[in-house]
Amino acid sequence: MSSLEKMEYPRKLLDYMDGFAVSKTIFTACELGVFDLLHEVQEPISAVAIASRLSTSVDGMERLLDACVGLELLKVDLKTSEGKEKVSMKGLLVYLQKNHLKRCTGKLSEEEMLTFIHFMDSIWNICGKDVIQAFDFSIFHTVYDLGGCSGGLAKQFVSTYKESTVTIMDMPKVVQTAKKHFITESEQQIHFLEGDFFNDPIPEADLYIMARIIHDWTEEKCLSLLRKIYQSCRPGGGVLIVEALLNEDRSGPVHSQLFSLKMLVQTEGKERMPSEYTKLLTDAGFRDIECKVTGKLYDAILGRK
Repeated sequence: MSSLEKMEYPRKLLDYMDGFAVSKTIFTACELGVFDLLHEVQEPISAVAIASRLSTSVDGMERLLDACVGLELLKVDLKTSEGKEKVSMKGLLVYLQKNHLKRCTGKLSEEEMLTFIHFMDSIWNICGKDVIQAFDFSIFHTVYDLGGCSGGLAKQFVSTYKESTVTIMDMPKVVQTAKKHFITESEQQIHFLEGDFFNDPIPEADLYIMARIIHDWTEEKCLSLLRKIYQSCRPGGGVLIVEALLNEDRSGPVHSQLFSLKMLVQTEGKERMPSEYTKLLTDAGFRDIECKVTGKLYDAILGRK
């Protein structure tokens, strides 16, 4: 593969990349006794009840069950008076190899960070164009990509909107790595600002991009950050959130459900439904919220000031 940009969307390759997470999901459900419990009760049972019986967190169990539904190992019935899900058996899995999920701990070395940034950058070669074309951003000339890492999405943006400039705001080590390995001097529409967007001032701009940022954090932190962005955003400006959307009925997509499980063990965040992003943005002050499913790994949510 000489250039991912010249490839068609490699859905099968990306599906195969999820294979490890699929196996871990099945192994974890088996280790916890989810399938054994459902086989034992022989009737629909809520996620809250399953979590209680198996001594797990409700949030973690809901995400695990959602992923099992997406993988068609279980089926879901949302018809309850409290709006909580009920899960019933579709197939009993036995004799599966035991395994354990690992937590992401510790700081990345320089080599590990470079590997991680290469991975993040390559994703935008595959999905970035679809995200940028989800809405018309031609009226936004001053753009800040918060946590923009390598500048992969910024490159897609300026190649489409040549009148715009994008400033990537990220931690100093990330910025230094991106400048050294990913952004050339010829890319004059892309600039960098070292800083922590939670603690440092966010400069005024027409548009703020947050790609794969919101899913790392709790509702409280997300709302605090979005309110901070709203204060810096120029009138008529907006915020673009790029994440993997979950279906409103929690039936999928599988890759979003698996992402949410990964967030459970790697961060304090989760993947969300369009209604959840709409509420976050509305509570922060934004209006005219639009959610676009791209059909690729990542979707687009736009809010206006």
